[in-house]
Amino acid sequence: MTNPEVAILMLSMFILLVMFGFPVAFTLLAMGIGFGYYAYYDAGSIEKFADIFDNKIFYLLNQNTYSVMENDTLVAVPLFLFMGYVVERANIVNRMFESLQLAARNLPGSLAIAALITCTVFSTASGIVGAVVTLMGLLAFPAMAKANYDRSFASGVICAGGTLGILIPPSIMLIVYAAIAELSPLRLYAAAVFPGLLLAGMYILYVLIRVLINPSIAPKPQDEITLTRGQIYFQLLVSFVPLTVLIMLVLGSILGGLATPAEAAAMGALGGLVLAMLYRALSWEKVKESVFLTAKATAMVCWIFVGSWTFASVFSYLGGHDIIEHWVLSFNLEPWQFLILAQLIIFILGWPLEWSEILIIFVPIFLPMLDNFNVNPYFFAMLVALNLQTSFLTPPMAMSAYYLKGVLLSQIELMDIFRGIMPYLAIVIFCMVLMYQFPGIALWLPDYLFGEYVK
Repeated sequence: MTNPEVAILMLSMFILLVMFGFPVAFTLLAMGIGFGYYAYYDAGSIEKFADIFDNKIFYLLNQNTYSVMENDTLVAVPLFLFMGYVVERANIVNRMFESLQLAARNLPGSLAIAALITCTVFSTASGIVGAVVTLMGLLAFPAMAKANYDRSFASGVICAGGTLGILIPPSIMLIVYAAIAELSPLRLYAAAVFPGLLLAGMYILYVLIRVLINPSIAPKPQDEITLTRGQIYFQLLVSFVPLTVLIMLVLGSILGGLATPAEAAAMGALGGLVLAMLYRALSWEKVKESVFLTAKATAMVCWIFVGSWTFASVFSYLGGHDIIEHWVLSFNLEPWQFLILAQLIIFILGWPLEWSEILIIFVPIFLPMLDNFNVNPYFFAMLVALNLQTSFLTPPMAMSAYYLKGVLLSQIELMDIFRGIMPYLAIVIFCMVLMYQFPGIALWLPDYLFGEYVK
């Protein structure tokens, strides 16, 4: 039955319950089943004393669960997660950070720059913001605190750098987006390369300029370096290069058309095991932990998918998508006005929600409108991907700040972390404006590799 008012009530209740701290996946399932039972309710069957479970919502839930299980695109998710967990537990990141801080020791804010580069590389291997921020909080923050870095400045570096993994390929978020929007994951990966590197480069440039203006926030480390230049290069060769090469091979095989994302993810998982073995850090206990964490994270992602698709199906059946689409189209907006409105709504939703809920529930509302405004879906995807960075950086629900606070405890106040991440939030917004002015930042590489996009 079409009942837009009930659909809006359903959406409002979901946002409210998530803000109260209810688990997202099961809140989606509960709301989808509850309102779906009402939407598909057949009074006649009840009057005939039919089974109370004789309702189409249960068939829909079953079909959505099966669809998630058989989705080939999503096979890459657990494989990429496994690669990240293996790399994390093999202490490869520790070696990388130590070698990078030695190599960058003569630059202003060398520890911050080393942390950002490490975050960039590790987050692409992991794709899990919480894991990157947590590990770098334990690894890089004490080193910066020991060097008398401003704690707010140091926390901002870690929080911002840790979010890059949902943008820079191979990104789990882009795989999810491809499954939702029915777009090519290869073109999405190609479109995300330059925006991701641009954002990481702008973070590093900001650190350099900020430290040059105010050197007191990032004093040069006083520890005497006894290693020669050749020894430092060797440290980089054995710690930074292997993981970077592995990631480039995985990404290159995808963009070059040699492997699907799932096949490349399998290669990456095997490569992570080989690296751990070469570093003599591979043990049965660490493999078991990695498998357990992979299964746990994959289950979370898949149940969010099942819940979101059930929720979205019922929301659409009740007329929720139609009423929002008609509301937006009634303004007779120009394409640039539509893009600003859509990104503003996604930005605001980033305060109470995480990227997965925004991507799976709210982005599909805008996707059918792209043709009306003649917007390239891959360009829109990159704007959304950049915007989703803000969901981790926008107080009061900046999850990266809470991840960092969770490992640092009394070493820093939450408000100090919020102050540290605000400049990076402004950089993300500036990067979105820059990409809007120069769409080739996102579209040149996919058009070059795969030909110009045709609807």
